[in-house]
Amino acid sequence: MKTLPLQGPGLDDDDLDEPQFHHAASTRNACKLCTPLGACLAFRGIEGCIPFLHGSQGCSTYIRRYLISHFREPIDIAASNFSEESAIFGGKSNFEAGIANVVKGYKPQMIGVATTCLSETIGEDMKRLFHEYLSKHWEEGHPEMVHVSTPSYTGTHIDGFHAAVRSVAQALAVGGERTRRVNLFPGMVSAADLRHLKEILRDFGLAYTLLPDYSESMDGPSWAEYQKLPEGGTPLDAIRALGSSQVSITFGRTLAGKAGAADDLEKKFSIPHRPLGLPIGIRESDAFFQLLETLSGRTTPRAHAQERGRFIDAMIDGHKYIAGKKAVLYGEEDMVIGLASFLCEIGVEPVVVASGGRSGALIASLRAAVPELPAACQVLSGVDFTDITDAATEAKPDFLLGNSKGYSLARKLKIPLVRVGFPIHDRVGAQRIVHLGYRGAQHLFDAVVNTLMEHKQENSHVGYSYL
Repeated sequence: MKTLPLQGPGLDDDDLDEPQFHHAASTRNACKLCTPLGACLAFRGIEGCIPFLHGSQGCSTYIRRYLISHFREPIDIAASNFSEESAIFGGKSNFEAGIANVVKGYKPQMIGVATTCLSETIGEDMKRLFHEYLSKHWEEGHPEMVHVSTPSYTGTHIDGFHAAVRSVAQALAVGGERTRRVNLFPGMVSAADLRHLKEILRDFGLAYTLLPDYSESMDGPSWAEYQKLPEGGTPLDAIRALGSSQVSITFGRTLAGKAGAADDLEKKFSIPHRPLGLPIGIRESDAFFQLLETLSGRTTPRAHAQERGRFIDAMIDGHKYIAGKKAVLYGEEDMVIGLASFLCEIGVEPVVVASGGRSGALIASLRAAVPELPAACQVLSGVDFTDITDAATEAKPDFLLGNSKGYSLARKLKIPLVRVGFPIHDRVGAQRIVHLGYRGAQHLFDAVVNTLMEHKQENSHVGYSYL
C-alpha cells in the first residue's frame, strides 16, 4: 500500500488531498456504515418521529441491529418492504400502505423517510409520491413528513446523518422575530455527549435548540410497558424556530465548504454560522467554551473551569505512563481529527489516522486542527480495515483508538484497543461514553492510561501490583 506522509518535501496541498491508497477490486471490512443508518439515528433524535426506509426490509433489519447493539435500546424502523415487482415497477403502493400503517399504528408527530440504494437506483420520484399520498390522506393533525436521499453508494453513515438534519431544517424551519436562542448541530456523538452539551449550555444561561437530541430516546430509563415512540428528542416547535435564533454552531471541520443545516439557515434567515471542530481535548474544547463566553456574556462557569484544571492535573500525574506511546486511530473523519488533537496534547504520537469517509477534506482539516502532528503520520481516507491493517502492522503502535470494528486488528497485533465512537458492540455502556468537553477529555485520558497500564501489568513476568 502506498501512502503519503502528512508533510514532506515536494508535497503541496493539492497532492495531500489526492487518494492515498491503491484501490482493490472490492472493499474488505469497511471502515464505515451505510448512509441511511445515520439518517435513522438523526430522525430518532426528533420528538415523536419514526424513521421510515423506502426500500427493502433487510435494510431496516441491518440498521436496527447495529443501533440496538450499540445503544442497548429498542428502536423501531419502518420500511416499505420492496418486492421483486416493486424493484422493477416502483414502490408507490408499498410506500402508501407503509405510511398509512405507520400513521395508524404509531401516531407519530413526524415520519422521516430515507430512500435506500434500491429505491434510489430505480429513480423513485419521491416528490411525486409525497404529493400523491398527501393529496389523498392529508388532514389536520397528520404527521409531518420529511424525505432525505441516502443511497449507501454515495457516502457513509455520517453523510446520511448530516443529510437528514439538513432536510429536517429545510422542511420545518421558519423565520420570525430574532431571539437569543442558540442552534447547535453536534453531529453523531454519544447520548452522554448530548446530555453534557445541554448541561454546558444551561450553565452558560443560554436557551438552545439541539438537533438532533437522542440523549433520552436512545438512552432512557427502563419502562413498565413498551413505548413505541420513546420520550425525548428535539421538539418540532423548536425545529420550526431555528430560523429566528441568534446563531448556529456546527461541530465538524470536514464539513467546511459543504452546505448543511446551519448554512441554509444563514442563507435563508441571515443567522450567523460559527463552525467548530468536535470539542475533544483541551484546544478544541477551549474554542467551544470561548464562543459560549462571547454569546452569553459570561465567563466559563466554575464547575467547567474546575474540570479543565483537573484534566491538566491528571495529564501531569499520568504523563510517565503514556509519553512517547504510539497510536493508530480510526473512525469518522471529524471524530479522528478531534482524537488526534487530544492524543498530541497528552503526549501520544498518532502514527496512523484513518477513516472510511471520503470528504476530501480530512488531511487539510487535520493539518489545520493539529499543526504539531508528526510529519511521518500516515493519514488515510476512504480506506477499509485491510488498508488500516497494512498501515498499522508497519507502524507498530502501542494501542488502537476506535470502535469495535478494530478488535480483530488489535488481537492480531496483540495490543489493546481503547473503544470510542460508533459502533461499539462488544462492551456495554457505549452510549454513556463522554467524548466532548473537558469532562470527555478526562474520561478519554483515564481510559487510555488505564488501558496501557493494564496491558503492561498483564504482560509482565513479574506482575507488579504497584505501577
